[in-house]
Amino acid sequence: MDTFVDSSWYFYRYCDPHNDHVPFEPQGVASWFPIDLYIGGINQAHLHLIYCRFFAKIMRDLGLVKSGEPIANLLCQGMVLKDGTAMSKSKGNIVDPDEMVRRYGADTTRLFTLFAAPPEKDLEWNEQGVEGCFRFVEKIWRLLIPRAAALRAVPAPGTRDGLGDPRREALRRKIHQTIARVTVDIERRLHLNTPVSSLMELLNAAQDFARDPRPGDEPYLLECGRVMALLLQPFAPHFSEEIWEALGGDGSVLQQPWPVADPAWLAEDLVEVVVQVNGRLRGHLRMPADAPEAVIMEQARADERVAAHLAGKAIRKTIYLPGKLLNIVVQ
Repeated sequence: MDTFVDSSWYFYRYCDPHNDHVPFEPQGVASWFPIDLYIGGINQAHLHLIYCRFFAKIMRDLGLVKSGEPIANLLCQGMVLKDGTAMSKSKGNIVDPDEMVRRYGADTTRLFTLFAAPPEKDLEWNEQGVEGCFRFVEKIWRLLIPRAAALRAVPAPGTRDGLGDPRREALRRKIHQTIARVTVDIERRLHLNTPVSSLMELLNAAQDFARDPRPGDEPYLLECGRVMALLLQPFAPHFSEEIWEALGGDGSVLQQPWPVADPAWLAEDLVEVVVQVNGRLRGHLRMPADAPEAVIMEQARADERVAAHLAGKAIRKTIYLPGKLLNIVVQ
């Protein structure tokens, strides 16, 4: 009764737990169902979820609920494997994380487990990757903490600050592209490993920026550091709190609104256009994203590597995918 009967409808009862007359009032559960997202293993999909759908359809026919589908979206997470076998207390093959926490800290351990694989895939446990996550956290610390006093003494940059300076433009563009990518990966794709990769790319951009310091750079590095603290919060909450406080952030990082990417900073001013001759790669051009085909063609002709394959040949046609590819077809 407790496993396949009560567990098939208990979540409705949670919405009206003190009712002594009926299992629950229909109007009391209407705003809560269907459930937005259910996360469980594949064993849940072919046992518990079948039964809870069965109960929902019965309760719908009885007029207790409006929908016969209790759950709108399902994510079946993968299993953590050890030597090819799913970790299980009954099998005695569970890895105790305490030693990893003692060596690297709770945040690095958490970051590693989230970074190791997409949530829907099985993960073969391998602790080698934890060193890379530890180095990632260390690099952020070494980049920001020694500069923290200088950074928190300046205001954050304005919306359009940095325009006209290629270095600052590139960093701000990377910041807002990272915000957009991490937000989509978490909210829409439910991926927790790819946001960490995006943050690693942002760190690389920030390190490159800091290696060539110029007067007035502090606001842009401040913006980058605060954004990293906000985006890291779900993955490394204690570490992100330290960074946020060191950079002069107000209150707890947990209480801050999620950052929003500025669309004006998302577009690339320059894109890489692949140049082919008769379908074979002959060159790459860095061009404005909105450059017309005629300009791309002119630059392709001026490229020595491309020109060598055009010499003495008649151009039959060109195939241009804006901002991506120019294929020159010659006789």
